[in-house]
Amino acid sequence: MPGDDSADRKHAPATLRNRGPIAEVLQGELPVTGKVLEVASGSGEHCAFFAQLFPGQVWQPTDPDSGALGSIASWCAGLDNVLPPLALDATSADWPVHAADAVLCINMAHISPWEATLGLVAGAERLLVKGAPLILYGPWRREGVKTAPSNEVFDASLKTRNPLWGLRRVEDLDTAADARGFARSRLVEMPANNLMLIYRR
Repeated sequence: MPGDDSADRKHAPATLRNRGPIAEVLQGELPVTGKVLEVASGSGEHCAFFAQLFPGQVWQPTDPDSGALGSIASWCAGLDNVLPPLALDATSADWPVHAADAVLCINMAHISPWEATLGLVAGAERLLVKGAPLILYGPWRREGVKTAPSNEVFDASLKTRNPLWGLRRVEDLDTAADARGFARSRLVEMPANNLMLIYRR
């Protein structure tokens, strides 16, 4: 497997802070067994951590960036319940995975064009059976809820890097999910002004 050399590993400092709280929510949302497809796995640190916490699931990490695939493979080396990472572009209608029992996406929506999130929901519709969860984590805007100042600063910095990036509205995701037959079953407020959003059909 490429990336077994630890020199290939990338590190996302936020992972160490948010992986515990995310895992607490996942414990109540993931099926006891089955395949969990992680879209936009990034460094691979989340996948490696969750795979050890939830050995009953088979984890399929993915990312569109070839450099990330080596990092994911390195972090997950030796974990029997993690499949080799795959290249997956959420905006594409042609995914390399054709079925999953849960889809998880952490911190993608705000650092990609909105089309990537629309593609994520469309992909989840193709892959998930009725009742299986689509789970997203990250900073979001909400109607009637004031956005934290730190998130406003973050949003501005994202837009300077790429005008197509930025914080998204929960209500817009609800609309996109509804168009694909999903309804939001749970919203969980997380540390550092983040949210976990769970959708099911």
